[in-house]
Amino acid sequence: MPRPLLPKTQRYRKSSKTDNASVTDWTSNPQVSSAVQLLRQQAVIAYPTESVWGLGCNPWSREAVTKLLKLKNRSVDKGLILIAADSVQLQPFLEGLTPPQLQRFQTPQKKPTTWLVSNNGHAPEWITGGHDTLALRITDHPLAAALCRLFGGPLVSTSANLQGQPAAISAGQVRSYFAEEVDFVTPGEVGGAAKPSEIRYLATGEVVREG
Repeated sequence: MPRPLLPKTQRYRKSSKTDNASVTDWTSNPQVSSAVQLLRQQAVIAYPTESVWGLGCNPWSREAVTKLLKLKNRSVDKGLILIAADSVQLQPFLEGLTPPQLQRFQTPQKKPTTWLVSNNGHAPEWITGGHDTLALRITDHPLAAALCRLFGGPLVSTSANLQGQPAAISAGQVRSYFAEEVDFVTPGEVGGAAKPSEIRYLATGEVVREG
């Protein structure tokens, strides 16, 4: 039986400043473990990514995704990005790709890259927004990857900001946007990327958003 959510005052607390480089294994960090426990209980968390802070939740939980979209004032029709620690976690969504497409997806890029792959029907429509493509990224941010590993699959990743506002680049900025409405803010810091991930069509390589 799932553990009940902790009282808000216990689970929404200021994390001590922790440099990404000072932690060799985020999967053993107790605060990261706590965040994953909450993800399994329909929570929305904030965590650092390659360039900005993101909001994340369980992509299979319509309740959690709806909560996240409401926080951002974002339409479900826009769709959401899923991140994973490796391509194995995204395997159901990659079924039907050609060998060259799969090789392109698995090849590390010079900058964080989100790929728009053909929607094969495995992702729920509250993730795809009804589009014929699905946005996927293998994250190289150590903490974000650890969250995915501990969770056991991909997570929603969308910038931590109100729709139309600049993306948060610090935990303090996350709190200024959302106060205590986000269930948990992890430790860690954003990576070294100067811009949010580049978005490209996997089939053609066409750039939709430059990174």
